[in-house]
Amino acid sequence: MTTTGDPTASRLTARELTLAYEDRTVVDGLDLDVPHGAVTVIVGPNACGKSTLLRALGRLLKPRRGAVLLDGTDLARIPTKKIAQSVGLLPQTPVAPEAITVADLVARGRQPHQHWWQQWSDADERAVTEAMARTDIADLADRAVDELSGGQRQRVWIAMALAQETDLLLLDEPTTYLDISHQVEVLDLVRQLNHERGRTVVAVLHDLNQAARYADHLVAMKAGRIIAQGPPAETVTADLVRDVFGLDSVVVPDPVTGSPLVVPGRPWQSPAGG
Repeated sequence: MTTTGDPTASRLTARELTLAYEDRTVVDGLDLDVPHGAVTVIVGPNACGKSTLLRALGRLLKPRRGAVLLDGTDLARIPTKKIAQSVGLLPQTPVAPEAITVADLVARGRQPHQHWWQQWSDADERAVTEAMARTDIADLADRAVDELSGGQRQRVWIAMALAQETDLLLLDEPTTYLDISHQVEVLDLVRQLNHERGRTVVAVLHDLNQAARYADHLVAMKAGRIIAQGPPAETVTADLVRDVFGLDSVVVPDPVTGSPLVVPGRPWQSPAGG
C-alpha cells in the first residue's frame, strides 16, 4: 500500500526520527521525504503524532533520535534566522502578544528578512499588503488581534505565515475555527501558492476528504508511524480508512474533482425506525 516519492526531489526530509515528550514516545523511527514543489497533507487519528511531526519539521521540537534535514543539513546545525527564511510554520495554537494589531502581527512575518541597517523596505510592505489581501483581512488592519473571532484570528496567523514568503510552508490544521466557506478559501489559497509561486506546502488536516481533494501527496499516520503515503487516488481506500481510523466506509470518486471521497457507513437508526 505504501508508495514513496523520489527522495532526490525533496529539500525537507526526516531520517530515523523519534520524537518524545519526557518519557512518552510519540513518533518512532520515522522516515519522510517531503516532495519538493508539491502539497503534502498529513492525516491520521487524534494523538497519532501529526502535529508533533510538523513541529519537528519546523524545528520547534528537538528529536530524541534521528534528524530533520533541510537541503541535506541537520536543522540543529542551521542558524534560526536562516531556517526562518526558508521554512514558515503556522502552529496549531499560536498566541499573539497582548493588544497587538492585525497589521503589526502580520508584519512580524517579515522579521527573518530584515537587517540591522534596513528595518523596513518596500518589499516588506508589499509582502504584508499582499498577504492581508489574500486572506481577506485588510479591513481588520487596525483592530487588536485579541478582539477578533476565532476564524478571523486564524486568517491573521495565515497572513503572517504568507508574509514570511518562504519556499517551504508548514501549516498545522490551518482550517481550525473557520466555517466551510473560509476553509475552502484557505485551501484554495494553498493550492494557488503552490501552483503560481512554487511553494512546497506540508499541512496537517483532520478532514480526510479535504486532504484527498487538495493534496498531491498524502501521508497517513497511526500511532507515530507512517502507514501509507502517495497520491490520494492510490492511497485512500476503504481498507486504509478502516486500518487508520477504525471506520467502515465506502470510497467513491468525488463528483467534482474525481479525488477519493470517503462516505461513512449508514448512521445509527433505532429499531423502530427500521
